[in-house]
Amino acid sequence: MSLLHLAILLPFFAALLIPLIYTWTKKIHTGWLVLPIPVILFIYFLSYIPKTAYEATTASFNWIPRYGINFTVVVDGLSLLFALLITGIGSLVVFYSIFYLGKNKERLNNFYAFLMVFMTAMLGVVLSDNLIVLYLFWELTSISSFLLIGYWYHRERSRYGARKAMTITVFGGLMMLGGFILLHIMTDSYSLREILAAGPAISNHAFFIPAMILILLGAFTKSAQVPFHIWLPDAMEAPTPVSAYLHSATMVKAGLYIVARFTPLFAVSGVWFTVVSVVGIITLLWGSINATKKNDLKAILAYSTISQLGLIMTLLGIGAASLHFDSLSNNLYAAAVVAAVFHLFNHATFKGSLFMMVGIVDHETGTRDIRRLGGLMRIMPVTATIAFIGTFAMAGIPPFNGFLSKEMFFESLVEITHLNLWNVETWGILLPVIAWVASVFTFVYSMIIFFKTFTGKIKPYLLPKKPHEASLGLILPPAILAALVVIIGFFPNLIAAPILEPAVKAILPTLSGADDFSIHIGFWHGFTPALLMTIGVVIVGIFLYKTHRFWKPFLTVKIPKWLRIGKAYDNSMFYMEQGAYRLTMYVMTGWLRTYLNYMLFSFIVLVLGTLVITDSLNFDFSNLTQVTVVDGVLAAVILVTLIGIVFSKSRITSIILLGAMGYTISIFFVIASAPDLALTQLVIETISVVLYLLVFYHLPQFSNIEEKPKFLSVKTLLSIGVGITITLLALSAYDTTFYESISQYYIDNVYKEAAGKNIVNVILVDFRGFDTLFETAVLAIASIGIFAMIKLRLTKRRRKHENE
Repeated sequence: MSLLHLAILLPFFAALLIPLIYTWTKKIHTGWLVLPIPVILFIYFLSYIPKTAYEATTASFNWIPRYGINFTVVVDGLSLLFALLITGIGSLVVFYSIFYLGKNKERLNNFYAFLMVFMTAMLGVVLSDNLIVLYLFWELTSISSFLLIGYWYHRERSRYGARKAMTITVFGGLMMLGGFILLHIMTDSYSLREILAAGPAISNHAFFIPAMILILLGAFTKSAQVPFHIWLPDAMEAPTPVSAYLHSATMVKAGLYIVARFTPLFAVSGVWFTVVSVVGIITLLWGSINATKKNDLKAILAYSTISQLGLIMTLLGIGAASLHFDSLSNNLYAAAVVAAVFHLFNHATFKGSLFMMVGIVDHETGTRDIRRLGGLMRIMPVTATIAFIGTFAMAGIPPFNGFLSKEMFFESLVEITHLNLWNVETWGILLPVIAWVASVFTFVYSMIIFFKTFTGKIKPYLLPKKPHEASLGLILPPAILAALVVIIGFFPNLIAAPILEPAVKAILPTLSGADDFSIHIGFWHGFTPALLMTIGVVIVGIFLYKTHRFWKPFLTVKIPKWLRIGKAYDNSMFYMEQGAYRLTMYVMTGWLRTYLNYMLFSFIVLVLGTLVITDSLNFDFSNLTQVTVVDGVLAAVILVTLIGIVFSKSRITSIILLGAMGYTISIFFVIASAPDLALTQLVIETISVVLYLLVFYHLPQFSNIEEKPKFLSVKTLLSIGVGITITLLALSAYDTTFYESISQYYIDNVYKEAAGKNIVNVILVDFRGFDTLFETAVLAIASIGIFAMIKLRLTKRRRKHENE
């Protein structure tokens, strides 16, 4: 196992140790012991920056090679970008949480264990080359995020948000798994690199489009695209460090990673371009409009995150067009992928700082409601500065990094209207129009966050706590992110060549061989359409912000319940739970005989169905042994005892007759020269009869109420069905063989390999020794349980007598 594998699994191993460390270190905050892990990983992945400029680094660990499932990891430009975000922002979040979460008030062992498991899951997703391993890490992100979102499990809203997030994202994960399986069917490989290389060969396969749609479902659910966005606002019930980590830089970006990674494979189809672009632009508009309706700062940031994810998704969809051009000079649409990667980085910086800023405001004032806040700039000037940088970067105002990537976004949308492909020249004009409208609302909610919180008059009488500036520990992490926003805004080319170029080449492999491909980002490109769109956004945005109180009520008009996606989810969950409850109450009667009926009916259906489907109803009586008079007498005795058991009115009589029937069957084994089976049967029957008699002696007699016999009752039909099924199964098994018998192997090897002459004993002790060992262990556990129950009962009786 390589260092890369250990880097992925290091946080997981730390999560296993955190509960032990937590019990030993009561005087120090657990976060200080956890902090070195993401820091070390961040430094480790920084060392790969020079390498990814030339080639990808690969390491493989054989896991289940027979089925093509190996733990293969690849570090290229795209996976390295995500790994740096996961570990870099993860380090800041851990540091921030040390001061945000009180050492004596929170279950820190759980928090940091969940956080480290999530870090491992995200690293596994972005670095795995094997699709099955990627899927395992993908679902681990859903499980660990469920635990983090529901960290404050005593709150009903936290539990609701956690369940909602897990339900939707796990559904998407299962859909994505279906897509992976279809890719495996088409390519006979689980390796992502091999599948991408086989793209042209499978583009016309019947499973190509279904695989694409299933994989997109997984990506859209994880990245909160419409209509699967409804889980993200409710996930804001998690602690602010969780929101800053999961919902700005990592988990919600996993879907974007999947779309970017599979772009070289699916971009040959216009379906990919259309679906990804349209879903992205709708999400961008929907999220930005809804953000202006909210009064809670985290709710505004939640919908802003949805909107920004839609922006990046739109860029990735538009960038798919670049794979349809051979020469770099005509490959103008590659700029959309550059913008997507650049904005992905920028969004992580300014949105991470904003989430932490909101956490500071909540921590120091006791509220996030903008109707109660205001005038905090004078009391919290450093926090206000961080908020100013983050909100203006999100709004796309110079000189911050968000302005640069937003300009590239506008340029890409304008350029797409000239694309003579997939009929975009007709409907494509809607993309820049919708994007411009969404950007106006983005400007509005960005201004709401800053000005409603930090300007105006302070309202101390509405604040649960007396506000004051936060401690250095809370200020430092968002300040570092805000500094990156400013530095990258002024010097964007610091990350262009080392980080952005390798990531873009990983998404667009056609650029890998282009020696003249380079990314240069500048502020001024003249009076371009993109700049004019930005000026229009600012002018209209200022007007809408100033008149916000007049038009906001029109947005808050209640939508009919049947049109509300969130309400549809709640209703579906409610009716599913009610239906499941009613079905359970109907099926689970509490009577063992009812459950036995279910099992017998299932047995009949499954066995008879299998016999019919596999064409196994074969009867050959030519080699059967002839029936003798002794066989007939024994069969008659068994039949008589069976009738006696059915019609007996006494449990004791029924038990004795059942034992008699078992002893009679053992005589058949003696006649058939199977003394081992006969001896086993006799021992089992003796023990069973004795135990039954000991138990049933203390039970009341049968009811004296006589039931009228019903020949066509359920019991009768099931009895007849089981009898017919067993008979057909026995007769068919005699003449049906799917595989070569293993009996000859035992005959040839029992004495040679195990030096035993009793073939049955040797099989049980040597060839199937583990089975016997486990059976013995089960008997031992059952014996201990019985002994404990008897001893407990005797102890209670002894205490009762002593008290008397």
